[in-house]
Amino acid sequence: MSEVGQLLVAGIAIGSVYALVALGFVLIYRATNVVNFAQGDLAMLGAYALLVTLTVFHLPFWLAGLVSLGVMAVVGILFGLGLYYPLRNRGFMPIIVATIGASVLFENGIVAGFGASPHVVTGMFGTGSFHIGSVFVNDQYALLVGILVVVTAFQFWFFEGTLLGKKMQAVSQDKQMALLLGIPVGLMIVITFSYSTALAGLAGVLVSPVLFVSAGLGSGITMNAFAATVIGGFGDVTGAIVGGLVLGLVDTFGGAYISFTYEQGFGMAVVILFLLFRPQGLFGERVAEKA
Repeated sequence: MSEVGQLLVAGIAIGSVYALVALGFVLIYRATNVVNFAQGDLAMLGAYALLVTLTVFHLPFWLAGLVSLGVMAVVGILFGLGLYYPLRNRGFMPIIVATIGASVLFENGIVAGFGASPHVVTGMFGTGSFHIGSVFVNDQYALLVGILVVVTAFQFWFFEGTLLGKKMQAVSQDKQMALLLGIPVGLMIVITFSYSTALAGLAGVLVSPVLFVSAGLGSGITMNAFAATVIGGFGDVTGAIVGGLVLGLVDTFGGAYISFTYEQGFGMAVVILFLLFRPQGLFGERVAEKA
């Protein structure tokens, strides 16, 4: 039972990273109807922003994390203005291709600037840990799960309890009607890009002490976060969170009890099953068209 508990903690922690990036996927998709395939690489940039602030400016972890989030929020604004805005009237396919191109650019830029070797980052609590019964819990894992809970609560409060959040929801539901109501659609989309990029950066900051910081970090996170949105239901905030946690648990338990070599494959197998038997995901609604 202690082994199961240990795997449960690890799966939820890694799933929290997938969930944070999947939230960014969902927000961008709802606002623009396109998928940002550079979302995981934005998390990777957040990890490198943390690395720079820690090693160059020697800031404490918590302050370096806050600075990294601010940097990533600005990167999100530039990303939205530089990539989405010029292509916004050309359909969804050019934007998707552009995000894939941005992903390649980010990864190669990091290799050119920092090298291909992975970097080690020490977490806020060092290598500290505590026990819950017979289960060993890494402090960074606890921080990951705690931050996901806080972000989830903030997410629902922001969209349901603030005027800005309601404006962003209105834009995601019907841009033309929102424009007629006087809502600055372009500004709301840029804010969405900034917020979703900050979420990706937060995931990168939190996962840095758990995984090595490298240029390949982004592609792995992108694949798993995208899979999480498929499992949860594309376009659903709750689905992104639940999908991320489910995928983290599937990968962790599959790697432990079946084969660590094919750990990533188990989550993809679950995605295929969802696409075959429940393509709308756990929380998505079935959409039908009349002939």
